[in-house]
Order: sequence, then structure tokens, then C-alpha cells
Amino acid sequence: MLQRIQTVYMLMAAISAGVLIFVFHLWTNNADELVYAKDNVYYLALFLVSAALSLLSIFRYRNRKLQFVLNRLNIILNFILLGLFVYQSLNLSGEADVSEKGIGTILPAFSIVLLVLANKAIKKDEDLVKSVDRLR
Repeated sequence: MLQRIQTVYMLMAAISAGVLIFVFHLWTNNADELVYAKDNVYYLALFLVSAALSLLSIFRYRNRKLQFVLNRLNIILNFILLGLFVYQSLNLSGEADVSEKGIGTILPAFSIVLLVLANKAIKKDEDLVKSVDRLR
């Protein structure tokens, strides 16, 4: 069913990965230009794949195990994205390329939290179904 709380969590994760990357900048470079995810093909692709996995997981509500696995893959993808942001900010010596970090760099962490909450709700539904099957 689409009217469950995990659907809301996954929809919010899809919005944060697919829409908010065009609103919030990732960082400011030395020329004081705002750099968005659309300016780097790799970041854009990773964000859009994350949004697509969230949307795909929403419509797999009949198969809760697959939904759970898709969310775990999405969490791993967001950890990779977060790791790339940390690597880029720590690898640069001085003020080489990134001058100031933007709010867009925490969007993967926000998505991770939402996906963990969705997985917790999916697990709760699965346990409920198993307990009802035991009673039959």
C-alpha cells in the first residue's frame, strides 16, 4: 500500500536526492561561484540514481524484502556520495578548489537517515505480517 509511513520517508529521500540538488549548492569555488551537482556529471548521476532507487522502492510495496534491499543499496550509494564529498574536501591542499562548503553536501546524510527510518518501518510491517501468519 502506498499510504504507509515508509512511503513518505522514501518520497522525502527521493525529493532530497532528485530535486534539492538543483536548489542548494554543494560548495563555493575560489571565484565565488556557486557549484551545484549539475555542474559535475558524476555527482549528478549519483544523486539521480539515488532518487530513482527511492522511487523504484516506493512502487515495490508488494515485495517488502525487495523494498528493504533496494533501500539498503540506496543507503550504500549515499554513503559513497558522502565519502566523495569528504574526500574532496579533505584531499585539497589549502584553498585549491573548494572555498566554502554548501548545504548540498549534507543531502546524502539526510537521505541516509530517511532511508534508515523507512527500512525500520518496512521491518516492522514484515514482523507484523509474520506474527499474523503465525496465528493462522
